[in-house]
Amino acid sequence: MDAHEDRNLVATLYVNRASVLHKMGLLRECLRDCNRALQISSNYAKAWYRRGKANASMGNYKDTIRDLDVAKILELTMGGKRQIESEMKIILDQQNSTSNPSIQQYENTSDILDEPHPTGLRCVATPEKGRGMASTGDLPQASLVHTEDPFSMIILKPCRETHCHYCLNELPADKVPCTSCSITLYCSKKCRIRAGGKMSWDYPNNQRIHENLSADLEKYIAETTLNVDSETDAEHIPEHKHECKGVHWPAVLPSEIVLAGRVLVKSIIQRRGSTDIFNLREILDLSHHYSKTPPERKLELHIYSAVLSYCLQYSNDFELPINGFSISQIVILLSQIRVNSMTVVRMKSIDQHGLEDIGKFSSLGGGLTSNVEQVRVGQAIYTSGSLFNHSCQPNIHAYFLSRTLFIRTTEFVTAGVPLELSYGPQVGQWDCKDRVKFLEDEYSFRCQCSGCLKVNFSDLVLNAFHCVELNCSGIVLQSSVVDCEKEKLKRLPNIITAGNMEPHLQAEEFINIDDIDRVAHHHMQINSLFHINPGLCLKCCSYRDLESSSAAANKAWIIIRRLQDAIVSKDVSSTILVDALSSLGVLRSTFHAYNRSIAEAEDNLAQAFCFVGELQHAMEHCKASIEILEKLYNPNHIVIGYELVKLSSIQLSLGDCAAVDSINRLCDIFSCYYGSHAYKVFPYFQFLKRREKQTSSLKDQQK
Repeated sequence: MDAHEDRNLVATLYVNRASVLHKMGLLRECLRDCNRALQISSNYAKAWYRRGKANASMGNYKDTIRDLDVAKILELTMGGKRQIESEMKIILDQQNSTSNPSIQQYENTSDILDEPHPTGLRCVATPEKGRGMASTGDLPQASLVHTEDPFSMIILKPCRETHCHYCLNELPADKVPCTSCSITLYCSKKCRIRAGGKMSWDYPNNQRIHENLSADLEKYIAETTLNVDSETDAEHIPEHKHECKGVHWPAVLPSEIVLAGRVLVKSIIQRRGSTDIFNLREILDLSHHYSKTPPERKLELHIYSAVLSYCLQYSNDFELPINGFSISQIVILLSQIRVNSMTVVRMKSIDQHGLEDIGKFSSLGGGLTSNVEQVRVGQAIYTSGSLFNHSCQPNIHAYFLSRTLFIRTTEFVTAGVPLELSYGPQVGQWDCKDRVKFLEDEYSFRCQCSGCLKVNFSDLVLNAFHCVELNCSGIVLQSSVVDCEKEKLKRLPNIITAGNMEPHLQAEEFINIDDIDRVAHHHMQINSLFHINPGLCLKCCSYRDLESSSAAANKAWIIIRRLQDAIVSKDVSSTILVDALSSLGVLRSTFHAYNRSIAEAEDNLAQAFCFVGELQHAMEHCKASIEILEKLYNPNHIVIGYELVKLSSIQLSLGDCAAVDSINRLCDIFSCYYGSHAYKVFPYFQFLKRREKQTSSLKDQQK
């Protein structure tokens, strides 16, 4: 088979797959396959015909007519020409009788909506946290303070089959594999080329089409068949190319080790291939905390450093020196990546093809709630983004569009105040001791943020028990929480004994602070605060047996976990629902009313009732869960926004006009955290807004 026949075969395969994708309703994927066929064989009449059919299904009638015009010119048989003419007549009739807007063709790119950049940022230093970032001017809520593309990035192993290995967006049905290995998959040829470089066998587009064409049609053909995907800027460094040498070490080593290889190779290429003795601290001017690393972890880093050195030496056109100094430098690089890399996340919700089915419940059950969660898809180094310090009560929020990092304020920030984001745990999510341990284990620092230094309501109630006196709303703490809160007070003796306790007993205005007042009782003297004991109510001093209470709660949670399994397996029986409701009663009588475990159980029951079609019960449990989370977090926190998505979808299904208020509220929250990118980050948001307008109109009619 010669090269010409080979090209024709590939083009035919693309058109055949496009036909299948069209029948499956995957119109954008169908269109892309037609484009691929035409880039190989631009005079392929069947590809132009199939492209026209796809455009017609998408409502792009102008392109449809031009596609079919070209197909008619290229078609050699009279029967084929008559079929195309008949198809054109049908489509023209459809165009005249419809006013539906065409489906926009969104590609998996990092297109950014224009948005004004903020006042300048500056690097600041504090004794507690070292270097950090602050603004030179006041920043309103929802201000975009920073955007950045990664120095290097890697996809996480669990997402290799589901997300593009370059842009980290979800893979379409017409995914593009790497041309040299079986590891990487891409959403488009453009991503494949940017990750691995231009391959030598990419088909040139040098064919001539029929000469008797109008100037407009010639321009249209050129735009369609031009292989623009193969164009890339000269300065771009392909990050996967050195991994594509027939050895699958990137599939075996941990993601952070492969990421270190990418950082190292990029830095060497930027040095024009020089592998002379160099200092990796010059590559990433970031902290590494190697001295705080446990001995077993240090040994692991040295082993991985040696392995990576050998892998890179045989995977590149340059020889990387392997000696004690170079290995020690890679150890430092691995330590820098460990404490400075950022996890790239994607919003996971209802997919685009199922939006219109949300809220529709069959008589046999199987209803849907629109759950929203963040999925970890990648790991990346952002050299400037890494300078933002952590806080368990952050004032900025980080999110990603494709590979690009965006950072936005979530509250008004005064000039000079440090801009701090969350590295994972936040107040309301975990209690103080768990947050501190996580940050020490993962990032080798002890958190010094206000949420960990000051007594706050959320840390007290998050895992607290209910007082044995039913009419008492007091908090009963476990020993680990008591120890943690006493440690906070030990570090602040001068402030406390001076009587200035208010800033260190934080609670939002909407919270009843009787329990916290009880902590500060006895004339605010520090000695009385140290007399808090596990099992004693902070309000009435009644004693609760924590051992038996924990046993009862654990037994109840066994039933809740069975309910979770039933939801996953889509087999929620009436028996498991009754048992779960009984277990919820046990949790309510055992734990404090604002214990996070109760919120989780309420949420599970909401999902279960939604699944069996009991929407009224589902809504009640969903509201109960949100009420607890509002006490643990700020009521305008993004976590509340995610929960409001669930609530609004249930309310829409019930025809409840309160859905309008829920959607408007989550709109405000999402706009604060994502700004003008809210619709791009969360496509389901568009569907909710459309339904909100419909419900709002109905609400006005009922007045």
